[in-house]
Amino acid sequence: MNFRLTFPVAPLGPSIQYSDKLLLSGSCFAEEIGHRLEQHKFDVLLNPNGILFNPLSIAQSMQQYLDNKHYSAEDLFLHEDIWHSWDHHSRYSGTDRDVVLSQINASQTAASTRLKEADWLVITLGSAHAYYLKENNRLVGNCHKVPEAAFTKKLIPVDEVISALDNMMHRLFFVNRKVNILFTVSPVRYARDGVVENNLSKAVLLQAVHHLVNKFDRLFYFPAYELVLDDLRDYRFYKEDMVHPNEQALQYVWEHFLKACVQPASQDVAHQIAEIIRARGHRPFNPESPGHKQFMLAMEKKVKLLQEKNPSLNFGDELLFFRS
Repeated sequence: MNFRLTFPVAPLGPSIQYSDKLLLSGSCFAEEIGHRLEQHKFDVLLNPNGILFNPLSIAQSMQQYLDNKHYSAEDLFLHEDIWHSWDHHSRYSGTDRDVVLSQINASQTAASTRLKEADWLVITLGSAHAYYLKENNRLVGNCHKVPEAAFTKKLIPVDEVISALDNMMHRLFFVNRKVNILFTVSPVRYARDGVVENNLSKAVLLQAVHHLVNKFDRLFYFPAYELVLDDLRDYRFYKEDMVHPNEQALQYVWEHFLKACVQPASQDVAHQIAEIIRARGHRPFNPESPGHKQFMLAMEKKVKLLQEKNPSLNFGDELLFFRS
């Protein structure tokens, strides 16, 4: 007897490998997958603007990378003694305007370079709701805890989502003729929008993405949303806030991502790195015991062998850890 609905995740035609350069952009779920890719030594640039939720802000950020936009003091605003950018996450905010600008522009330069040479652009869409400043109808990527009265909230129509992403991709394909684009929709529930409103938002994103994937050969879809909402389908796979997938769910999605989106040879390397990650997390009862010292020596040998087979990957931290 089956108590849950599972479904096969079709492997990508071209697949991700360790020699590829990746750029990830989007919601907090993009951060979760991106951090796992980084842990497993993939060449990743993750969220150059910080977390972005709506597709218009994501498309706008890509256009700015293609333009190699340089931010100036006039692009920042001061709120409660903190300098912010409407286009960036609060991770870039700070009390020193020059430092904020320097960090933003360094990230812009890195993103511009990466986007033009990337093998994969991975976009995770979080919400079709967008916020606009009432005073000038400016789209904002982050509200930075400015009072809600300053904004107009809007559900972006499907056609507008498609148009923004379509225009961005046409420019990108002209500049970077090898890049593939992988779309995902975040399984995070935006309960503050309301349950009905969240479902409507996700429906807009899913319709727009599948329209585009069916239009272009170099576009793909990974069903992270469906794996959590339709396969796991249980609140025990969510954190206490009941909106964010927990570690079990994230690991489940990651395992499917590896299997469906990563080249088999690179999967094998990733599995070996996962063993090293687990070994680093091991906390011995007695670090001075002969058994633990033998374990550390064996792991050092494994890391050395993996390094020899994959000279492009850097295992310096791991070697230092097991030698100590």
